[in-house]
Amino acid sequence: MYNIVAASFGEIFLKGKNRGSFEHKLISQIRFALKDFKGITIYKDLGKVFVETKNEDDMDDIIEKLRKVFGIVVISPSVKTETSPEVIIEKSIELFRYLKEKQNIKTFKIKTKRSDKNFPIKSMDFSAEVGGRILAAFNDVTVDVHNPDVEIYIDIKKSCYISSEKIKTVGGMPIGSCGRALLLLSGGIDSPVAGYMIAKRGVEINALYFHTYPFTSERANEKVKQLKERLEEYCGKIKLFSINIIEIHKAIKAFCREEETTILARRFMMRIAEKIAKENKMEMLITGESLGQVAGQTMKSMTVIENAIDMPILKPLVGMDKTEIMNSAKEIGTFETSILPYDDCCSVFAPTHPLINPKLDSILKSESNLNVEELVEAAYSTLEIL
Repeated sequence: MYNIVAASFGEIFLKGKNRGSFEHKLISQIRFALKDFKGITIYKDLGKVFVETKNEDDMDDIIEKLRKVFGIVVISPSVKTETSPEVIIEKSIELFRYLKEKQNIKTFKIKTKRSDKNFPIKSMDFSAEVGGRILAAFNDVTVDVHNPDVEIYIDIKKSCYISSEKIKTVGGMPIGSCGRALLLLSGGIDSPVAGYMIAKRGVEINALYFHTYPFTSERANEKVKQLKERLEEYCGKIKLFSINIIEIHKAIKAFCREEETTILARRFMMRIAEKIAKENKMEMLITGESLGQVAGQTMKSMTVIENAIDMPILKPLVGMDKTEIMNSAKEIGTFETSILPYDDCCSVFAPTHPLINPKLDSILKSESNLNVEELVEAAYSTLEIL
């Protein structure tokens, strides 16, 4: 029955003269989301984006993909027709009959929006005319303008779009409309959620994964790749960088106190992440830290770790508890992958009694025992794009 999906914008409406750029990025993201479908046409018509398909059997899958595109707030599977009043009425009756066969409808309402003011009949008058014709065609239904079983929406633009359902989507801003950032993707529960939340605000994200092969397995790498692919359903194409920091951990173990391992290792991670971000024209880092969740995420630990770099760090989970983060991970489909039991580099080398209140002077003194620049460059030389 349906041959097109209408996509309504969210915050894009607020962007004034920049709106065209935001719409362009949104359409690019829709194209990426629907890249596997044949016979797709995507276009704008007076304030909305429309996805038309030659294969009605693809409609459910197209809707599911569009639900995950940031920048869209509502989608409506629709019937596209010409703007002849009689044709619109016939198609509205046809849609009503189709809906009535699928569900028990006793009451209905017609709502017309006339974006094209050249249409000869005013919105309220046309709604009344369509409603009258439906009442004449079906003698077991009545009009209810307050709580109808079904509402038929008639949206008259350059073409006419008739629908009965408004499906809420993830909302947010189109990917790439608010800059670029590098996500530190650990393989745990938190970092994929952090990436999702920042991407939802229109940030194009790429990801960086630290490992300590052979102490971490190839399965751990595959786990991170799976998380990246799951995030791509929402965030668009993500480039995944991989760095081996085994030599950094060996040096820390040899020349520094064990309880400082987590803080020192994360300072190295930040330096490497900043280097990759700058070389790839990304403006910020993203981490999945939640205040107080583990030893390396106390306020003092965060302060000491961030001292290693100048680049800003986005921490969207900082005020969330673990239950909230887990619920978010389940909603976006990353939770089951995140809990697969493959160790990451942080857990493999975690000290028995990590510092929770590190002092910067003490950490800097320990770092003086290490050749920081040489270790960063050695790790950087292991860079791979997975």
